[in-house]
Amino acid sequence: MIPNVLTIAGSDPGGGAGIQADLKTFSALRAYGMAVMTALTAQNTRKVSGVHRVPADFVGQQLDTLFDDIRVDALKIGMIATADIARAIALRLSQPGRPPVVLDPVMVAKSGDRLLDPEAIGTVRDTLLPLATVVTPNLPEAAVLLDRAEPEGPEGMEAMARALAALGPRYVLLKGGHLTGGDSPDLFYDGSRAIWLPAVRIATRNTHGTGCTLSAAIAALIPQRPDIAAAVADAKAYVTAAIGASGQLSVGSGQGPVHHFHALWAPDEAREAV
Repeated sequence: MIPNVLTIAGSDPGGGAGIQADLKTFSALRAYGMAVMTALTAQNTRKVSGVHRVPADFVGQQLDTLFDDIRVDALKIGMIATADIARAIALRLSQPGRPPVVLDPVMVAKSGDRLLDPEAIGTVRDTLLPLATVVTPNLPEAAVLLDRAEPEGPEGMEAMARALAALGPRYVLLKGGHLTGGDSPDLFYDGSRAIWLPAVRIATRNTHGTGCTLSAAIAALIPQRPDIAAAVADAKAYVTAAIGASGQLSVGSGQGPVHHFHALWAPDEAREAV
C-alpha cells in the first residue's frame, strides 16, 4: 500500500525548503504527499523578506478536515511560526491513534532569518516534543531548546541527545552539520543507544532545505521500513545523495536547493545516450 504522508509546515516559493521540498521528497520516496500550511513566506536562495502567518484556528481546521477523511500513515512538522499554531497542532495530535510524528524544530532559515517567534520556543518544547516519535534538531536548535551552549564534539552531542530525549520524544536525531571539520556526522539516540551516522561533508553552497528534506524523508520512510532506525539511516543516505547532485541544478544566486529527484532525473548526457 502506498503510504499517505502529511507535512505541516510553511511555504517556500523558491521550492527548496518548506512544504515544496517536503512534497518533492515524499514523491521521490514513493509516498503520497499531503500538506497543511502554517505560513506563507516571501523568500529566495538569499533571504526571507516576509512571513504571513496562517491563523491558528485555520491551521486546526485544515487538520480536522484532513483527519476526518484521509488515512495519515506518518507526518512531519516543520515551520510552526507561532505559539498558538503549536498549541493547535498539539491539540489534534494528542488524540488517540495519532500517526508517527517527525518534528523538525525549524527556528531560523539558512539565510539567518527567524522563522519561529521567540516566545513560541517554550510551547514547542513543552507541547510538541513529548508528542514526537523522532525530533530532528541541528545543533543551534538543540541548544535553544535546552538553553545550553552548542557542543563542540561527539561527547557533547551524546549528552545533548540524552537531554533532548528526557523532554519526551521517543527518538532523537541530532544533526552535526554545524560541527567543524571534513565530516558531517549525525547522532541517532533511541533512549539507550547512541548510533552514529557518518557522512563526508560535501563542499557546496547548495544546502537550502536540507533539514526540511531530511525530516520529510524520515516521515516518508517510516511506513516503508521495518523500524525507525532503518528509516533514519535511509533518509540520511537520500539527503546526502541529493546534496551531492545539487550541482546539476541552477536555482538562484545564494544557497541553492538540493536535488530531490536526483535518482529519477537522468543528466542531459544520459538522456542523449538513450
